[in-house]
Amino acid sequence: MRVEIWSDIACPWCYIGKARFEKGLAAFAHRDDVEVVHRSFELDPGRPKGDTAPVLEMLAKKYGRTLDEARAMEAHVASNAHSEGLDYRTEGRDHGNTFDVHRLLHLAKARGRQGELLDLAYRANFAEERSVFDTGTLVALGVEAGLDEAEVRAVLADGTAYADDVREDEREDEREAAELGADGVPFFVLDRRYGLSGGQPAEVFTQALEQAWQGRALQPLGADAEACGPDGCEVPGA
Repeated sequence: MRVEIWSDIACPWCYIGKARFEKGLAAFAHRDDVEVVHRSFELDPGRPKGDTAPVLEMLAKKYGRTLDEARAMEAHVASNAHSEGLDYRTEGRDHGNTFDVHRLLHLAKARGRQGELLDLAYRANFAEERSVFDTGTLVALGVEAGLDEAEVRAVLADGTAYADDVREDEREDEREAAELGADGVPFFVLDRRYGLSGGQPAEVFTQALEQAWQGRALQPLGADAEACGPDGCEVPGA
């Protein structure tokens, strides 16, 4: 069985959802027969490259909140992350265009190192004092993931490298989401027949995997799971 996951490095519910999915997969009896494929989705594709802003300021502006209210919003996400054993910084992070990150993830996929780079990029963005919107950081992350430094630098210097792969992933997401009724990321597609969106609890993922394995129609599980979409990340009370 194949599971495709559309996500963005800038999406906190993708970071949390990945951890919950992996826990759900670990509890699935046929986990060794599941192929997991990570696909690209940009939350803010219209933001110019190099245009970054502190996350708290971005949230306050986007939702018309004060900085203290934005801190409370981030604290809610951090609480969910911590419950999954994930580190999460509520301040000091920045937000920007993730296109280069996705292009580099496609290079890593071609070299069999996508999982390693994805984990490193999530950790750098949400848990460490490292900006994934900085070229030097991306080069370092690529090398840490096992990629060749010269090849990483060449891909980042050529804006067209793997650009078509990113765009195709996003077109696939639009088609799958339209057919399966999903809106936002993380978005999980099981065998191109069943869809599940948001940072669902681990047990929901296990149940979905079992239903898909048995070929039954996926029930509307966890409809209120938190997710990120073109209008931003779902925030309680927003």
